[in-house]
Amino acid sequence: MASRVANKKTPATQRHLHIVEVRDDCVVMKDGSLRAVLLVSSINFALKSEDEQNAIVAGYMSFLNSLDFPIQMVVQSRQLDLDEYLAEIKNAEDNQTNELLKLQTAEYRQYITELVSLGDIMTKRFFVIIPYDPLSNKKRTFWQRTTDVLSPTSIINLKEKQFIKRREDLLLRIDKVISGLSSMGLRASLLNTQSLIELYYSTYNPTISRSEKMVDTNKLRIEENFL
Repeated sequence: MASRVANKKTPATQRHLHIVEVRDDCVVMKDGSLRAVLLVSSINFALKSEDEQNAIVAGYMSFLNSLDFPIQMVVQSRQLDLDEYLAEIKNAEDNQTNELLKLQTAEYRQYITELVSLGDIMTKRFFVIIPYDPLSNKKRTFWQRTTDVLSPTSIINLKEKQFIKRREDLLLRIDKVISGLSSMGLRASLLNTQSLIELYYSTYNPTISRSEKMVDTNKLRIEENFL
């Protein structure tokens, strides 16, 4: 009995994820739909005057009413990672020829290091997820959708022509959302492929991602037919 349990094949993590791949600044889902992610700036609503607040609320209502497709808004809180910043300061300290400036740089680096160690400094990032689900996929039955999620062999490999067409439709939605956000004074930027992979990597691995940084996807060698 023990040998049967030991030999039982453990399902891969990929089987439980809804994502097939990330390509051309899009997330491809198992049901053939696409997702785009926008990183959005923030505004301090409390510091605005009453007239400005009313204008922002009116602009937000107008933005939502203009949409004929769903969107998802996500606020992500993460511990502020200053490792790269501290490394840059250390590099500037090592290259500093003026002894006084070198000492001041070292003291500043020590101050930042102690400040971070005293408490968790959190940072917030704001995202808007824009989906594109073609009409043909909406007609799929519940059992067909369930099979797509649970069985890796049922993953839809989009043909290049299909993907290009769906991505073009998704880009139209992206432009509409960015335009609507800008009317409220918010800046939005579409996450590229590398940024998307890093986002999902850090989201699913919040602890590991702090010590094991992602490698640039352009430097990875990916074998075809990996399934």
